[in-house]
Amino acid sequence: MNTEQLNSPLVDTTRKPMDLHGAIEDFDRPGTAEHLALVGQQRQEVLTQFPLEAWQELPLRRYALGLGSDGDEVPYCKLMEFGTPNLGRLGGGSASKHIIFRHNSGEWRLAPALHGLDTDTAWERLRSEFVTAFDAAARNDFAALDELEILRSGQSLVTKTLSTYFPQHFLPISSVSHLRSFIELFGGTPEPNAAAWRANRQLRELVNLEPELRDWNPHEVMLLLYQAFDPRPTKRTVWKIAPGNNARYWGDCRTGEFICVEWDEIGDLSQYTSDTELKHALDQQWPETTGGNKAKARNLLAFRDLEPGDRIVANRGMSHILAIGTVNGGYRFDETRTVSQHVVPVDWDTHYAQELPQPQRGWRPTFARVPEKLFQSLLEGGTENLAETVTPLLVPVPEDVAPVLAALDRKSQVILHGPPGTGKTRLALNVALAASGRTALIDAPDRSRALADMLAAGRVCLVTFHPSYGYEDFVEGYKPDHLSTDPGLQLALSDGLFHELCTAAAKDPDRQFLLIIDEINRGDLPRIFGELITLLEPDKRGIPVRLPISKREFAVPPNVRIIGTMNTADRSVSHLDAAIRRRFAFLHIGPDPELLSSSIGPLDLAAFLEALNTRITACLDADHQIGHAYLLRGDEPVATEEELAAAFYHDIVPLIEDYSLGRTELLRRILGRLVDADTGRPAQIAVHDLATSLAAEFTTGSGELDD
Repeated sequence: MNTEQLNSPLVDTTRKPMDLHGAIEDFDRPGTAEHLALVGQQRQEVLTQFPLEAWQELPLRRYALGLGSDGDEVPYCKLMEFGTPNLGRLGGGSASKHIIFRHNSGEWRLAPALHGLDTDTAWERLRSEFVTAFDAAARNDFAALDELEILRSGQSLVTKTLSTYFPQHFLPISSVSHLRSFIELFGGTPEPNAAAWRANRQLRELVNLEPELRDWNPHEVMLLLYQAFDPRPTKRTVWKIAPGNNARYWGDCRTGEFICVEWDEIGDLSQYTSDTELKHALDQQWPETTGGNKAKARNLLAFRDLEPGDRIVANRGMSHILAIGTVNGGYRFDETRTVSQHVVPVDWDTHYAQELPQPQRGWRPTFARVPEKLFQSLLEGGTENLAETVTPLLVPVPEDVAPVLAALDRKSQVILHGPPGTGKTRLALNVALAASGRTALIDAPDRSRALADMLAAGRVCLVTFHPSYGYEDFVEGYKPDHLSTDPGLQLALSDGLFHELCTAAAKDPDRQFLLIIDEINRGDLPRIFGELITLLEPDKRGIPVRLPISKREFAVPPNVRIIGTMNTADRSVSHLDAAIRRRFAFLHIGPDPELLSSSIGPLDLAAFLEALNTRITACLDADHQIGHAYLLRGDEPVATEEELAAAFYHDIVPLIEDYSLGRTELLRRILGRLVDADTGRPAQIAVHDLATSLAAEFTTGSGELDD
């Protein structure tokens, strides 16, 4: 997560959120003097070394990481990431956030927007966009920034750059998720998938509307927001990190206020975009060990991505606690040190030094996670009715709902079929809302309440079919009579769900009744419907039949409608019983990339979904595509790197692995370079790098399969 640098005692992350005006009143503005002085010094250093007018001819060696320093000349990206902590943090993730950098292998790494260009041309285009951005900001044409596609690959760097050169227009905050949180704090509505600089401008304008904040330095505003309304999770992973074998580097760590680890041979950790890439580097230096370099790679990337406020336990052996610290800055590869060059700054408190009563057997490796309960012991051991408000005549039926209603009018029952995640159940419920006079509530904030009220009213029923669901559950059957006082098992005739709905509909013929059957293909449909299959046809509605169990007459009234949903990844339409297929209208609900017309960094979500589904269709079939709903949160596309990572690794990857049935080559054909060549499993890419990796794999090559 590209959060801001909070390495200041002015920021107390333990405080709970309070009223904005109360927070402003309580904020210690005089206490910010030291921080603001450092801000002024660091900003002046940037302006001196990289004046705006110099950007027109700025050479690549003065910009990029990976070239080293030429005397006292520090590259711009190095200065912004490591030399100006008070201007805003850029730590975390790989060097890909700088758009262009040179890997320690000597290879130049370019953002997807620059792929196919030679390094010089790529730099000319990137530099040109920086110059264009500066010109636009200088003349207050902030909308022009959104047209700079290459800069979207490095939104944190660009936003920090803009806030440094134009502090009157931008706040020193570049995390999109944090900006969205603060916008909501001020009563605003974040724009979905807005670039970091656009969200920053929205927040800046909201801040300017507060009379109490109009004369505040933007860094004072940043400190206030993080002090009183820190959007980061209050519960974070606590890491145990040993400062060398037998804590041999502890003296340096304590006096230098940092934590360091070895593995210097692999170089700067910011060069690596995934645990797989880092594992290969570790394998070259140290052949695969019993513990596995994969786990070591993941731990090293977690170390690299530690954030201000994270807690660290420094240990020696399995039972001695040296100190507990709080991270106050970002990772750096310190080449001035002869050994243990991977460094993260930490404020240490040695008052928590103690000997544990029982050794921690899992503390043999350098890294280990500290359970919350254990960490706490270490701390203690140291020193209204919605229908009445609806005006359906004034509300148009949504475009996707209209064809379903038309199909129901024509055939009385319809099956919505398509790949998983295409919103079939949601659409069915929206149709129910429209059919019951609640169209205005389809996109309303209180949609859930409207659905609950609708289902409670009894004219709409929702059921999910499954393999054990039967005729007795749906129509009628004898079931144990739990109300009987007679000894032994007593059976009573019981009406099923569909029987009850049809009975209610027959008593109220002027109103429409609707049955929604979710996962309709998971049930044994001929067994569940039985002889009622015949009665579903519109011209046979109202015709009575004698039920075989109770011998009662039964008819399906004309005012009953049925909507089924069907996941074609489980079973295609062709597998359905022919009698069922003949009596239902079928509407295909496919992935809709237009609902994802937004981007996260360099990743165009719509293009990604289309390219991924192109591969899946070529490798499997169209029924196994990925639905757009996996990349939605509510009704909006995922908007942050964290939401993208959760959707990809928790939803999309498991589904693709299930489709692949253990066939590594099939998985590789779908996910390409995102599959670990050694394990055959998807590589775990850092949250900050996932969008860039997905863009490089899918959107750059237009979704074509690797040879």
